[in-house]
Amino acid sequence: MLEREKVALYLASRSLARGSRTGLVLNVAIIGLIFTNMILLPSIISGSVDLFNEQTIDFQTGDIQVRPGEGDQYIDRAGTLLETVNRVPGVRRASARYSIGATFSARNRSVSVPVTALDPRNEVEVTRIHETMADGEFFSGGEQGEILLGQYLAGNEDPRKDFYASLGGVRVGERVRVAYANGAVREYVVKGIFETKSYIVDYTALVTWDDLESVAGGRVDEATEILVRVDRDADPDRVKTALLGAGVQEEVKTWREAITSAVEESLETFGIINSISMVVSLVIAVVVIFIVITIKAMNQRRQIAILKAIGIHRSTIVRSYLLQVLAICGLGTLLGLAMVGALGAWFTAHPLVFPDGVVVPRFEPASLVENTVWLFAASLVAGYVPAWRITRENILAAMKAA
Repeated sequence: MLEREKVALYLASRSLARGSRTGLVLNVAIIGLIFTNMILLPSIISGSVDLFNEQTIDFQTGDIQVRPGEGDQYIDRAGTLLETVNRVPGVRRASARYSIGATFSARNRSVSVPVTALDPRNEVEVTRIHETMADGEFFSGGEQGEILLGQYLAGNEDPRKDFYASLGGVRVGERVRVAYANGAVREYVVKGIFETKSYIVDYTALVTWDDLESVAGGRVDEATEILVRVDRDADPDRVKTALLGAGVQEEVKTWREAITSAVEESLETFGIINSISMVVSLVIAVVVIFIVITIKAMNQRRQIAILKAIGIHRSTIVRSYLLQVLAICGLGTLLGLAMVGALGAWFTAHPLVFPDGVVVPRFEPASLVENTVWLFAASLVAGYVPAWRITRENILAAMKAA
């Protein structure tokens, strides 16, 4: 058995050595590009998912989101609950929010979007909205009469550039009129415009909690949600359990649990795209290897017949072709790994800029191994079929055909 393997290895090495160097280089290059394609698109999608997760945590939900219990519209005694949450081990800081519907008017345009009230001192410890100011500045304390607008809400003077209905390019220092759902009407000076790249967050407005109490006509001890930021080394799931154990009766969800089913379906779509991309790449690899081995075997029909005539078993000849496939795939994979490494370094220094943020492709070791296995398996099958067919030919028929 070992002798057959040695013969197969010898035949494979001689075939590669005597074959066209240009053809070998092209085949290796094609396999390398196929491998790179199998890795690159999934890595970009993984990077996009990472960006979405970061935006969800940093701008929408925090690590943990506390919302009113079933059947309730608001969280009652929000101040007391906030103190309870902040005392739980693993919690870095919590921030209460109160959202209310409102209609904005400016530059002869009107837009209805929610207004979110918050305490800036808590908010800067929980979210990163204050780091995304495109113009102006974030709240420094309990300002009144000032408002922060999301980039999509502020909009552009040219409506064709707007993603949503906007206020026509309102800028810092201008005034906007806000009619609240409770009937109160206020006029605010735009203090700043934030741009988080999140389509949801950038279509909202922020005011301070003091302003909310001015609109409500008294102290407000309710909240529509409380966002919680956990310590760096803390597990959100464990902190959630600790919050429930501390007596929090409201609905408590980690950021993953807070993601809507529509978003989950969108993320699942990314997985489908990944699978389709991999299948297409494998089909290309199969076609390339099949054609290469078929042409090589057809051109070597006479040699194959002679080898069989002198007593070399056809399974040994088939193995020699499979070893050639392994060599081509191995060299192609090494080339692909080098290209992936170079692309990884490039994208780290020059991330992809998408409308919804900056994406750094994430190359996962598990994905590299999985795609390598699939590529080798598909290539071996593609190489085996033509080699098996040619070696089954009758010796005399093969000699005459050659």
